[in-house]
Amino acid sequence: MSEASAPLDLQAGHHALGWSGVIMLILTEASLFIYLQFSYYYFVAQNGRNFFPASPPEFKLSLPNTIILLISSITAWRASRAARTHARGRTSFWLILTIILGAIFLAVQFQEWASKPFNPSTNAYGSLYFTITGFHMAHVAAGLLILFFLLLWLVMRRIDERRESPVGVGAAYWHFVDVVWLTVFFSLYIVPHL
Repeated sequence: MSEASAPLDLQAGHHALGWSGVIMLILTEASLFIYLQFSYYYFVAQNGRNFFPASPPEFKLSLPNTIILLISSITAWRASRAARTHARGRTSFWLILTIILGAIFLAVQFQEWASKPFNPSTNAYGSLYFTITGFHMAHVAAGLLILFFLLLWLVMRRIDERRESPVGVGAAYWHFVDVVWLTVFFSLYIVPHL
């Protein structure tokens, strides 16, 4: 049987079915965040400075939290890279570190929610702030579950030399979550200061 006619291993590399699935998931979820941010910018365009709260959001928690999430993207990338080289110990280490950083991000985000002087029913800004950040937090939580199950699969040896792609697929979703946060951070925290 020639190499061209050999059956495609749907569990290996970038030809794995998981890649198609995560790409479609990312496109779908990106649409959700585009619609939410469109709503935000629509209100900004209609109301100008009156749309924002009297005191713009502070960076005391949000900026360090953004840095934490960006570092977690690096650790997810390192986990994916380690999986491709079949380094089980390093893959586990980087996955655990990514999970810890993601959990810290969520904890800080909940703390930030509690410190806000407004709530979802205060005004349109408050409603959109909690809706957008809430959806993002739900995606971070889903990403943490994915990373946890990848770690579990690694321990159970379901990820091996032939099937390392699930780690890359999980890392791709985590990168998506991080990129979305950058747009959320810009919209909700930086734009009100401009």
